[in-house]
Amino acid sequence: MTRVLFVGQTPETVDFTDPSLPPGFNAEKIQAGIDIAGTTMTERGWAGDICMIAPDDSGIAVLAAQLVETDYDCVVIGGGLRIPPKGLLFFERVVNAIHQGAPKAAIAFNNRPQDTAEAAARWIGAD
Repeated sequence: MTRVLFVGQTPETVDFTDPSLPPGFNAEKIQAGIDIAGTTMTERGWAGDICMIAPDDSGIAVLAAQLVETDYDCVVIGGGLRIPPKGLLFFERVVNAIHQGAPKAAIAFNNRPQDTAEAAARWIGAD
């Protein structure tokens, strides 16, 4: 069975005052997208896990622990972790944690939570 991990920032920890984020963005909209991501991965017949992390050391620890649990075919990193310029250092830490914890997994990037399955499909040959 194909295993996919979607890693993103815990919606409640997002700084919605950041001008690099779309206007009107909020935790509820992000959570709705995360829910859709889980549903679409399941609809494709994949074992999809969701790992929302805080943008700090505790988040990296949560991600590392998740990667020890399962061998993933693909890890999709959400835009909330990579788009805001002020989060670049943390984004690098996330990528390196994935590289270390899941060296055989493809790494993909979504445009929004709702297209997580499509991002993974590009790398696992499902489309």
